[in-house]
Amino acid sequence: MTIKRALISVSDKTGVVEFAKGLHELGVEIVSTGGTLKTIAAAGIPVIPVSEVTGFPEMMDGRVKTLHPKIHGGILAIRDNPEHVKAMKEHGITGIDLVAVNLYPFRETIACPDVTLAEAIENIDIGGPSMVRAAAKNYKYVTIVVDPKQYDEILERIKTDTLTEEFRLDLSRKAFLHTGLYDCAIADYLTRQVTGDEGQMPDVYCKAYTKLQDLRYGENPHQKAAFYRDPEAKGGIAFARQLHGKALSYNNIVDMEAAWNLAHEWSDRPSCVIVKHTNPCGTALGDTPLEAFQRAFEADSKSAFGGIVAFNRELDGETAAAMKPIFFEVVMAPKISQEALDILGTKKNIRLMEVPEVETEELQLRKVSGGLLVQTPDDSSETRADCKVVTDRAPTEEEWQAMEFAWKVVKHVKSNAIILTGKDVTYGIGAGQMNRVGSADIAIAEAGDKCKGAALASDAFFPFGDTVEAAGKAGITCVIQPGGSIRDQESIDMANKYGITMVFTGHRHFRHC
Repeated sequence: MTIKRALISVSDKTGVVEFAKGLHELGVEIVSTGGTLKTIAAAGIPVIPVSEVTGFPEMMDGRVKTLHPKIHGGILAIRDNPEHVKAMKEHGITGIDLVAVNLYPFRETIACPDVTLAEAIENIDIGGPSMVRAAAKNYKYVTIVVDPKQYDEILERIKTDTLTEEFRLDLSRKAFLHTGLYDCAIADYLTRQVTGDEGQMPDVYCKAYTKLQDLRYGENPHQKAAFYRDPEAKGGIAFARQLHGKALSYNNIVDMEAAWNLAHEWSDRPSCVIVKHTNPCGTALGDTPLEAFQRAFEADSKSAFGGIVAFNRELDGETAAAMKPIFFEVVMAPKISQEALDILGTKKNIRLMEVPEVETEELQLRKVSGGLLVQTPDDSSETRADCKVVTDRAPTEEEWQAMEFAWKVVKHVKSNAIILTGKDVTYGIGAGQMNRVGSADIAIAEAGDKCKGAALASDAFFPFGDTVEAAGKAGITCVIQPGGSIRDQESIDMANKYGITMVFTGHRHFRHC
C-alpha cells in the first residue's frame, strides 16, 4: 500500500514531530490542523493547513475545520470504484491514505474536581471521531493510527511495504475501540449529571474497560481469564504496582479486593487483614502495623497460611521481618518501605503490591446469564447513634467498642455470617453457611475459650432464638445484629435469659458474592 498523503490531528502530541518527520522523509505529504499544525511547522517540517485543502478557514473556535467533503471524501473513497474515482476528480478531492488522530482530552477534563458542565461539553470531540471512524471503515484503503506507541511501527511498515490489509484491519479494530471508549466516557458522565448522586440506576449501563493483562487462567486451570481496568478510575486494585513476585492469578486479585476493602474500614488506627477465599480469617487493629499483623495472624494462624495480607499503613521493615517466616501469597499496603522490600524480596513466591487509595466507590457489577446486576456499594457505616439497645442490660464501653469493630468486619464476610471479636481483633469467623446457627457453631468452635466476654455480630437478623442461645452458652456477652425478624422477641428473651446485651442496627449487610 502506497502512502502519498497523511492527515495528522492529535490532542496527545507525544512523538508527533518524529512521526511527521519520518513521513516527510518517506515522501508523504502532510495535512494538519490547529495546534498539531503549529507543532509540526515549528519543527521545520512542511505541512499543509486543512483550510488550504477545504477552502474554508477553521471556524467557530475550532469546532468546524475537518467536517468537509474534501476531507471525508479523501478518506472514504473506495479507490478501485470507478464512480468514487470519478467523483474525486470532478470535485478536486485528493485521497488521504493515512489518518493519525487522537481525541480531545475528555477523561482528563472531567477528572478535575472543579470541572464545569460547560468545560466538559467543550472537550467533546466531533471532527476527530468522525475522521477516525471514516478511516477505520475504509481500512482497505486507509491506514488509521490512534495510538502514538504505534508510530514507529507504522513508519517501518511504510518503508518495508508491509502495511498489509490484515494489519490495517487490526488498526481499524483499535480505532473503533478508541472511539467506543470515548463515547462511553461521555455517556457515563452525562448520565451522572442527569441522575446526580442519588443512587439512581441509568436506563442504559454504559461502561468500557481496557485490558491490563491476560491471566494464566481463571478460578480453575480450565478457565480463560483476563484483568481489565476502568480508564476513568484513579486507584484501587487495578492500579496496584507490583514490586516483587510472580504474576498475579485470578484468585489472587479477587482475594486482594476483599482484603483491601476491609483493611480500609479504619483510618484512625493501623489495621491488618488476612483473607482466604475472600473471607477474612484474621482482622486486627494495633498501635503499629506490626502489632496489627501479629494480632491478626494469631487470630487464626492455621487459616492464614497462604493468605492475602492487607495493611492500611506503610509496610515497614520491622513488620516485614515478622512476616518473613510465614508463607503468604500477596502482601498489600499503600506503601512498602525499601527495608521491607529488601526483607520480603528474598522470598521467591510472595507478591508485594503497593495499592493507591480509591477516592470514590463505583457501582458494583455481577454478570448473570443474559444480563447484568448493578448496585451501589455497601458503604453504610452505622454508629452507636444508629443502634437501639433492645435488652434489659445496656452495653459497657468495652462492649460497645467490640460491637463497633465486629460490625465493620461482618459486612465483609460471606452470608450467612457470624463473627466473634474483642474490641479490636477477631476471634472466630463463621462464613457462608446455609443456616445462621451453623455459622455461629463454626465461629464459636474457632474462638474456643476466647468466647467468654466476646462480641458476636450477625450480618442479618436471627430467624429464631437458637443462635443467641448458642452465644449465651459459650459465654458471649454482647450481640449486634440488624433486627427485623418477626421472631425478634424470641432472640431478645434469650439474650435476657443469659444476661447478654443486644443492639439492633436497622441495617443488613448480606454479602453473597
